[in-house]
Amino acid sequence: MSSLEWPTGYERTPAEERTRYPHGFRVDMQVAFANIATELKRMDVDEWRVESGTDHRSDEPHLPYANAPNEPDDPGVVARWTVDGDQFAAPCDRWNTIRDNAQAVAKYLNAKRALDRYGVATVDSEFATARLPAGDEPTAAAAPAHVVLGVPPNASASTVRRAARQKKAETHPDNGGDVSEFKRVTKAEKTLLSGVTDE
Repeated sequence: MSSLEWPTGYERTPAEERTRYPHGFRVDMQVAFANIATELKRMDVDEWRVESGTDHRSDEPHLPYANAPNEPDDPGVVARWTVDGDQFAAPCDRWNTIRDNAQAVAKYLNAKRALDRYGVATVDSEFATARLPAGDEPTAAAAPAHVVLGVPPNASASTVRRAARQKKAETHPDNGGDVSEFKRVTKAEKTLLSGVTDE
């Protein structure tokens, strides 16, 4: 049964602005949702659930039915979890298919967990931007520059340039990318390079 409840305070993407993810996630809808479940199971959470705008199985509520439509009226996906009584949410409705939004959420969770694996910070601090304070109102915060580029905070200049080059190629408007995302990557590169020297 469909049970998408968008977290209070998170803006919805207008339907006319949603597009297909330009770089083509190479998974089907079932795998995308399974990827979210995998990431959440790897985190030290008390409980979790995944919601979307399509019907989910009763035996495995985090998975949609195999024949569920991939492009319903509302393609949004929300992962929710709790840690020590604190509530967290990772919603996405930027893309026009449930599969793309689900895979985007899985990628987000994986990237945040990666920072913990690098030994940079704890999962709790890395997911602070996803915490839902009392009243289910999210804290708005921009991702740090190293998160945008997917590099450790103390990355060398060459590592930053290499990661930025790849991200700019993926997000460049001439390649079907998003202008705002391209600007975010460019800004992150400048921010990180201002604090490092060449090797």
